[in-house]
Formats: sequence, structure tokens, C-alpha cells
Amino acid sequence: MDVKDSDMEQELAWQVPLYEQIHRNPELGLAEHATSAAAADLLARWGFDVRHFGRTGVVGVLANGAGSCVLARADMDALPVTEATGATYASANPGVMHACGHDMHVVALLGAAKYLAEHREAWQGTYIALLQPAEETAAGSQAMLDDGLAAGIPRPDIALAQHVMPTQVGTIGTTPGPVLSAGDSIRITVHGRGAHGSMPHKSVDPVVLAASIVLRLQTVVSRETTPGEFAVLTVGSVNAGATANIIPDRAELLLNLRTYSLEVRAGMIAAIERIVRGECAAAGSPQEPEFEYYDQYPLTSNNPEANARVTEAFTRTFGADAVYRTAPQTASEDFSRIPDAFGIPYVYWIVGSVPPDIYRRAVEAGRVDTDIPANHSPFFLPAVDPTLRIATQAQATAALAYLGADAG
Repeated sequence: MDVKDSDMEQELAWQVPLYEQIHRNPELGLAEHATSAAAADLLARWGFDVRHFGRTGVVGVLANGAGSCVLARADMDALPVTEATGATYASANPGVMHACGHDMHVVALLGAAKYLAEHREAWQGTYIALLQPAEETAAGSQAMLDDGLAAGIPRPDIALAQHVMPTQVGTIGTTPGPVLSAGDSIRITVHGRGAHGSMPHKSVDPVVLAASIVLRLQTVVSRETTPGEFAVLTVGSVNAGATANIIPDRAELLLNLRTYSLEVRAGMIAAIERIVRGECAAAGSPQEPEFEYYDQYPLTSNNPEANARVTEAFTRTFGADAVYRTAPQTASEDFSRIPDAFGIPYVYWIVGSVPPDIYRRAVEAGRVDTDIPANHSPFFLPAVDPTLRIATQAQATAALAYLGADAG
């Protein structure tokens, strides 16, 4: 069954107001109460068996005979960003904004769920619509799993997810293998010996120690990672002391890592710990350093066979010119924890959201990075139509690649 443009156009009449409502009323992770309630109400209205996991997570299960079981996921949470788009439906919640397109993901998934509920004659199997909280803090998928998700829903055969990005609207990017990086944040505390600022000889200065560590860490990517392997190591914060004439007794460093390979990730972590311990020993630190790992995102790596199947369905629906092979993105996601918990393959793809004329002008001028607001920018605002229509169509098309009469 093909999902036609005309089928999606008529859905925009309810989808656009819902999208604007959610955009206007953004909610942070694990506090998506209104968004969750709206989604649950609609899914129940369309005949889904609605279940709740992870505080604000919502799952709708629609059984339609024997066949494959497809899980499609959308994230719901907003960001602590003050909106600057000037949209008529801009955030009414000060300091909170849907700056990453999760509102679009929610409404597109609901649109696909409604489409499948109304066209049951054209497919068979089970469709699971999963709306996940707290993606931005890497906590939502794990919260749902901890609350019994894996035992509380039918076991899927395939999991699907998408993300709107600041690429040309009307295009869809897919790729086999890594599509989003693994992400790790590390809090490192190193210890010195405090003293009067005029008596440095009585101290073990953690400021100097932290500075040495920051410089030495720059060699992890440049000298310890194989050329051509993707790796990012950022020291985002160094904090020590509070006044000019006191040498403090400790310093804190905040690091962020991004990798496309679990082997590279393990090697970087080992190098970081070795360097920090070595510099502490060289400085005469009186206490071992402390490492706290947090906000950890798994690698998102598409199953090649499943990606090929979904890409073929997209090509039939949208045309070969609209579907391209995207490069892996340096951003991270927690979606893959859910299919990994079931031991099933998954596909994650990119949906463009920038009007073609604006995007082409930026490309021709070589100013995409400066002229096109990226995700998490206070100016990020997808073009509602046709982004919403295409994202809805993509979710339905991917599901029907496994559920449709010709799915095999």
C-alpha cells in the first residue's frame, strides 16, 4: 500500500493546530504531562490500547491480526531555551522551547497512528506507537524500560524513529550503520592541597594540575585515535577556586565525548583516565582523582538490511531525488536503548525542514552553518508544511514496509 500525498494533506487540518499547541506549551523531560495526556487521548480515541511507562511515557498498541510487530517512537521533551523565532505560536512557557523538533515528531507519529488505524484493511500485524519522555537528558528510554516496558508490550520485530534536521525540506536521509554518535559526559575531580596565594610552595595547586590535564587531553584524538576515525573530546568546563589569593584544594573538569565506534569510545575513556591519573601523580596530588560518568547516550547504528528495506520504501513513495545517504551526525540519542532491550533491529532517519529556496541560497553562498539555525538554537523552527506532512508520511511508509500486504 502506498501512502499518498493526498492522504496526508487532509490530515494537516488537525495536525497543524495540535503541533502549534504543543510548540506553544513546551514541557521539559519527565514533565511532559499535557503532551502525554493529549497523545494518550488521541490514541485511545483511534482504538489503541494505551499504556503508560516511565512517568510521562505513553504507548499505544494496535493489534490487527497476525503479522509483524512494528514499534515507532517519537520523543516529546523540550529544551531549557528561550525562543527567539517570533512565530505566532512561539513558546508561552518562559525559558522553555521546542528547539529540537520533538513537537513535530509527536504529531507526525500520531498522524501515522491515525492513518494506520483508519486503513486496517491494507495491513496486518501489530503497530506500537511509543511516545518517549526526556530524550534530551538521556533518561527517558531507560525510565520506560525500568518501569517494565519490555515486559509490558508485545515484542516488536523492528523499531523505527526519525528526526527533523536543518536540511532541505522534502528530503529524507538514511544510512546503514552509525547514524548518530555515542555520547558521554564525564565529571572529573582532581585534588590538591590548598594554601595562601602568597605561599604556593605550601600547596599542590589544582589549577595548574587542571591546566596540564586540559592540554594533555588534546592528544587523545590527535595522537591516540587512528586517523580517519571519528572522535570528539571537548573540555566544556573547568572550575577551581573562588578568589585571587587562595589556592584551592580541588578542581573540577567537565568533558564530553562523541564517537561512532564502541572500541574508539573505550580507548578514549582509558586514555582519559590514564592521563588524569598520570598528571595527578606528577603533581603530587594527595588523593586519587574521581570520575563520574553521566548523560551517557548509546551509539545509534542502523541495521543495514532494515535500513535498505525502509530506504526502498521511501524511494518508492518520495522518489529517488528526495532520498539520499546522509553522513553520520555528531549528535546523540537514547532511542536505541529500547530496541537493544528487545534485541531487535532498528532504523533511524533524517527529515529535512528548511524551505528549498532558503536552503539553496545558503548552500550557494557557503553559509549553511551560519544562515540556517541548527537544532537547539533559539531560532530553530521547521517549516510546518510540508515538513509535518512528509514526516507523517515517512512514519507510515516505514511501518507499512513491514506491515503492508506486500511486505513479505
